[in-house]
Amino acid sequence: MNESVECHSGYKYGERPLALTWEGQRLEVHTVLAAWRTPQGPCFRVRSRDGRTFELAYQEALDQWEIRLL
Repeated sequence: MNESVECHSGYKYGERPLALTWEGQRLEVHTVLAAWRTPQGPCFRVRSRDGRTFELAYQEALDQWEIRLL
C-alpha cells in the first residue's frame, strides 16, 4: 500500500492531518473541512492544496489509514 498520512500528534496520535500520499504523490493538506470519530478511530474530510477533497479514516486496531478521493 502506497497511501499514507502525515499528521500532527500532540497528546494523542493523529490529531490533525498535514499531508497525504495518494497514487505516489505527496499532497499537502490545505484545509480540514470536517473531523469526527468513529468506533474505529478518527476521520477527516480534507482539501489538498491542488483542490481535491479526500476522506481520511484511521483504523486504530490495524494501525493504518484509509484514504478515499471524494
